[in-house]
Amino acid sequence: MVRHTDPPVTGPTRVLRRLTQWCLAPLPAPPAALRRGPMRPEVFRSRLRSPRLTSQLGVALGVAFGVCFITGLLSHLIQHPPGWFWWPARPVGLYRFTQGVHVATGLASIPLLGAKLWSVYPHLFSWPPARSIAHAAERAGTGVLVASALFLLVSGVLNISRWYAPMPFFFTAGHYWVAWLAVGGLLVHIGVHLPAVRAALTRPTREPRQDGLSRRGLLGGVAAASGLITLTTVGQTIRPLTGLAVLAPRHPDTGPQGLPVNRTADGAGVRATALDPAYRLRVTGPDRSVSLDLAALNGLPQYTADLPIACVEGWSATGTWTGVRLRDLIALVDADPGHSTALVESLQTGGRYRACTVAPEHVVDPLTLVALRLGGEPLHIDHGYPARLIAPNRPGVLQTKWISRITVREPR
Repeated sequence: MVRHTDPPVTGPTRVLRRLTQWCLAPLPAPPAALRRGPMRPEVFRSRLRSPRLTSQLGVALGVAFGVCFITGLLSHLIQHPPGWFWWPARPVGLYRFTQGVHVATGLASIPLLGAKLWSVYPHLFSWPPARSIAHAAERAGTGVLVASALFLLVSGVLNISRWYAPMPFFFTAGHYWVAWLAVGGLLVHIGVHLPAVRAALTRPTREPRQDGLSRRGLLGGVAAASGLITLTTVGQTIRPLTGLAVLAPRHPDTGPQGLPVNRTADGAGVRATALDPAYRLRVTGPDRSVSLDLAALNGLPQYTADLPIACVEGWSATGTWTGVRLRDLIALVDADPGHSTALVESLQTGGRYRACTVAPEHVVDPLTLVALRLGGEPLHIDHGYPARLIAPNRPGVLQTKWISRITVREPR
């Protein structure tokens, strides 16, 4: 009889096998004397905590975080578009919807995350703290996930409240990059715990009788808290629910001419230049330029459009805007609106959003205006007097106020 033997394992395969064995090898047990306080056995006695409860909360939180991440990523791409990204001009309220969903799901996640952390809190004091190198790495990854999730929710609430003093960084950049960190940690977390979650959700369970709050009662309370937060804040986006928005930081009908204002003329440092009688709007094309004063702008064909201001903080409000179509101004310098981009600059001398680029799909849209009036009256100075951009389906930070120059660029 001929006996067949496997060839010896050598090279990278051998190294990988030894590394895996080393990572999975049990670490030495820590001294029992360290088991004090919350490290003591059976110190957490609540019967509400269970793999099923944790899994149910985790699924709900994963869905909320997923929707929040996708809509937040969309908002970031609109504001900082890469070359491959395209964003339509219609429907006019699409960004209003997606950003409203982003803020609403972020706020609704707060009770979900709190309950989820409560359900797994005892694992923070599990014994031994790390069973192996791989287990220690898994716990470190979970710590990164928890820290990034808390960062996103806390910084998001500070942003919608427009309270930036506690954040020594630019909110948009910090929120964006930590969101990627959180999603990466979430995907790894799901990959590690998916078998346990599936087993917990599919295994038949019978809730034991007990006095006080039940598991279903706890889940119902968390759901009610998330729903109540949503109901009392979403009115800053959905106008019929404005009366219920008692927790909303902004009300869509509060401000000059019935619309809110984030940045005032005094805050932007443009009051004097905006009110200067010598004001001119300069439109510069590839081959020709024009300079228009207010009388000339008002002498051009005027159009009216009902368009929302949709802010990244989640609030939005619709105004009736009147002014000159952007495509008509571009035509004055003999450029083709359908194939042109426009760099719209403000009288502001600094700031991250003093200028914006308007893509061809917005340039050619008849609802994209250089607005001169709001609600039939000249623009309030805090709304961008003497002229501002208002275009469909764009964030409020890209609706440049106090316009001083429009530079038209055609593809070569």
